[in-house]
Amino acid sequence: MPSAFTHEFNTPAFKGKVSFSTGLFINGQFLDGSDRTTIDVINPTNGKVITSVSEGTPKDVDLAVDAAHAAFDTTWGLNAPGAQRSILMSKLVAIMEKNADELAALEALDNGKTFNWARNVDVAGSIDCIRYYAGWADKVTGQVQETTEDKLTYTRHEPIGVVGQIIPWNFPLLMMAWKLGPALACGNTIVLKPSEFTPLTAIRMCHLINEAGFPPGVVNVISGYGNSVGNAISSHMRVEKVAFTGSTLVGRKIMEAAARSNLKNVTLELGGKSPNIIFDDADIEQAVNWAAFGIFWNHGQTCCAGSRIFVQEGIYDEFLKRFTEKTRSLKVGDPFAPDTFQGPQVSEIQFNRIMSYIESGKAAGAKVEIGGERHGSEGYFIKPTIFTNVDPSMKIVQEEIFGPVGVVIKFKDEEDVIKQANDTVYGLAAAVFTQNLNRAINTAHKLKAGTAWINCVNSLHSNVPFGGFKQSGIGRELGEYALANYTAVKSVHVNLGHRM
Repeated sequence: MPSAFTHEFNTPAFKGKVSFSTGLFINGQFLDGSDRTTIDVINPTNGKVITSVSEGTPKDVDLAVDAAHAAFDTTWGLNAPGAQRSILMSKLVAIMEKNADELAALEALDNGKTFNWARNVDVAGSIDCIRYYAGWADKVTGQVQETTEDKLTYTRHEPIGVVGQIIPWNFPLLMMAWKLGPALACGNTIVLKPSEFTPLTAIRMCHLINEAGFPPGVVNVISGYGNSVGNAISSHMRVEKVAFTGSTLVGRKIMEAAARSNLKNVTLELGGKSPNIIFDDADIEQAVNWAAFGIFWNHGQTCCAGSRIFVQEGIYDEFLKRFTEKTRSLKVGDPFAPDTFQGPQVSEIQFNRIMSYIESGKAAGAKVEIGGERHGSEGYFIKPTIFTNVDPSMKIVQEEIFGPVGVVIKFKDEEDVIKQANDTVYGLAAAVFTQNLNRAINTAHKLKAGTAWINCVNSLHSNVPFGGFKQSGIGRELGEYALANYTAVKSVHVNLGHRM
């Protein structure tokens, strides 16, 4: 039998006891992994073990895929009308709302993000996403095409079947919701792998899925490492589609594995190096506040983080002064403290990676305006960092750091900044700050990015598509657009009178 995680929260933000099984979730049951090994889950505030969860293997992926196929063929897929799927998804929403504080506390515990952000953004957004797709479940329809009077031709948008989903550690619960929502609404069954760094909310969600009454095998969750479980999912011959959110490097491997196996359908939401463009006529106070939120929110561990901040020369000095002051005011510390803005980075690996980029920037001659070092002596905390005096060849300008590190770059005019902003292999998001509406729209249209924000950043909605250009991904999450990722279009031709 798998072990259980029991923890007593006694924090300013949340007080309460949690206790649940940490096994693999296969066919509605919690099981030990085939090898009966476990993975330690680390508290990023102090580097200590929180608990251990069962470690999955390729054998366990096989079991989960078998369960998912059995469910698809009997109790889900075309056997469960959209209205029925909608009811179950709505029940899950109600149960998530009842357990919202607990989910936020678990997210803060193993990820390190603040409880307040987890509760108000991650959990609230997850609930909203599942609710949104519950509304779509009985509205996934095809079309009738006019051909000839002796023929009826129409399309069906059918569920694909068993889909694999691999989610990251930066928004564990939210990314789970982004994946589950459209897949369940369209009638697919799921084998999902959470990050080995942050598996707790995904495992807890399995208990809530059972409570909501989903048939066994509809959702299966396998904790494990990418090179074993992740590879097994992406290369599995009986998984018809794989969706991944994470780094571009891993995205390439998943796409290759999908091609080498059964040429499964792939959607990828990958990395970014998003430009944040601030023109002379911008509201400086608002631009400063949004720029700080754009790069330092979620500890900079955001794929669409505005890490390249372009400021027009007329306000550059004043902006930099205010931006540095704003950065200095951000409190780094205990994720459960009510006034903390930034907690620790998710892991020692990520901490070391970010610090290596900071050292690279210093060695290349960039100037550290503020930060550039660890915060405290325990855990994986890094001070919010601003670099200036950078050039386009520097690693800190070109590569995704995925931490609280931004570069501020002076620009002359619109033509200059668009050229610089688009000088990247990524194209996930971009932002423009100006009070000139024509300039805002013209600039947004010229930026090669899947999302363009005007006078705001990191603003997402369940009904608005999100995804990248270039090496930032393939396909779109959220909105009606995401439904296309989880349906197969069938054309049906009915002969009404044509005779041979």
